[in-house]
Amino acid sequence: MVLVLLMLTSRVAADDIVSHNDTLKVAMYVHLGRAYYKGDSIPNITLHTFYRFSPLRFKNEKERLKYNRMVANIKYVFPIAQLAKQTLIETYDFLQTLPNEKAKKAHIAAVEKGMREQYYPLVKKMSRSQGRLLVKLINRECGQTSFDMVKAFLGPLRANFYQVFAGLYGNSLTKKYDPQGEDKFTERIVLMVESGQL
Repeated sequence: MVLVLLMLTSRVAADDIVSHNDTLKVAMYVHLGRAYYKGDSIPNITLHTFYRFSPLRFKNEKERLKYNRMVANIKYVFPIAQLAKQTLIETYDFLQTLPNEKAKKAHIAAVEKGMREQYYPLVKKMSRSQGRLLVKLINRECGQTSFDMVKAFLGPLRANFYQVFAGLYGNSLTKKYDPQGEDKFTERIVLMVESGQL
């Protein structure tokens, strides 16, 4: 049953997008579960959200290359932003269980050291545009700027140090993600990457 459903839903008709009878191939993610209805359980199948945007029209090959580079950058940086969000949640939850300030500071130092060891090789390879994108996507995922997060966990002195360091590379930890304005195009790509369409 699920296989048939996947076969049927993995091809979405795009007659109104393309003039001839083409289809749009989409990666499908399915969550199988169980729903209870009047004392009985029935299968519950949840499909991921499918985003449909108007087709892109590029003025020239340079614009197409810029778009492809943006897609590649988001595919590289977005998982790191999601890991940052997960690390933030886990660290905050664990800090709530610690008995005193000394234990909290020791745990934060251990987390900072672990993150530096784990993510430094990835961050070192990033271009400046990928670094700027990472700062904005962390703001998108976590709901606060990178500067605010560093300030909350490590204090204002370290936050200012990291801000100055980022400034040397043409970045700012205080940048905010604006999905309705400046980052509208980025949001479109992120939504499509999240849903498996890109």
